[in-house]
Amino acid sequence: MARYERILMTGGAGFVGSHLAPALAGDYPQAQRAILTLPGAGDAVDPAWTRLEGDLLDAEALDKTIAEFRPDVVAHLAGQASIGKALHAGEATWRVNLCGSLHLASALARHAPQAVVLFTSSASVYGASLKDGPACEETPLKPLDAYGRSKAAAEAMFGDVLGPQARLIVVRPVNHTGPRQSPQNFVLSSFASQIAAIEAGRIEPRLRVGDLAKARDFLDVRDVVAAYRTLIAQADTLPERVNCFNVGSGAPLAIGGLLEGLRALARRPFEVEVETGLLRPAAVDLPSVALNAEKLRKATGWRPAHSTQDMLATLIDYWRSVEAAKA
Repeated sequence: MARYERILMTGGAGFVGSHLAPALAGDYPQAQRAILTLPGAGDAVDPAWTRLEGDLLDAEALDKTIAEFRPDVVAHLAGQASIGKALHAGEATWRVNLCGSLHLASALARHAPQAVVLFTSSASVYGASLKDGPACEETPLKPLDAYGRSKAAAEAMFGDVLGPQARLIVVRPVNHTGPRQSPQNFVLSSFASQIAAIEAGRIEPRLRVGDLAKARDFLDVRDVVAAYRTLIAQADTLPERVNCFNVGSGAPLAIGGLLEGLRALARRPFEVEVETGLLRPAAVDLPSVALNAEKLRKATGWRPAHSTQDMLATLIDYWRSVEAAKA
């Protein structure tokens, strides 16, 4: 395992960050660890990490923060995380995903030129190429929306802007879910939170859904975090200065089938109602999304450890605990 003295995370108070932060603290207990958060933000930060105030869109302030902390590894998770939200906020999506990332890369090139940088991109960069089946890392990038295009642009930017001594790891994860994921913009969290609220008698027994016919490659967030930890630990053994890895199972599952898996776990029956406001434009809503992660498996030995059933059970139990806390 690589030895790191100063670890910086952006997006550490978000969904994936809330799982990655304690894991990295356990991996590197002697390292200085800091999470970059917006000034005045009330986001909860893992107690094993120091809060550093900074805004990715404030280049001058960010440069000062990086100059003072000088990280030797950066997990860059911050950005617009919701594809659905990005469809209605193109300018903000580009500003955060590209401009914020550019400010970070520029500051690192000046003050931490040898840093290992893990950048979380997305399966969405493949876009239209996914119509031909699961994508590998050599599959052409044909993003269909602002989210995918901004992520693809940020990938290229990092490769150009980070210094020649830096090591860049680009990860392209598929859909992933687990405790603490927002139910507003993410399908399985939406389903599970509604089911838990129905069980608690807080809402009527009617589940509001979008298009159940679409198929998606889904991972448990714990498996995604395991991939990130493994890549960070093995950064100095990776073959190139810039490395890109898909993180997925390669097996798309119908959204309707995942809903039935949750229904089997539900303690009360419910009806299903398609809500037109949850449907995405056909031009950007691909029938199936899946990634081939053989390159990651060969490089690190990573493979998903959690079954779909385990993922769904963990998710609905979390939302039951949220409902119990409201009682």
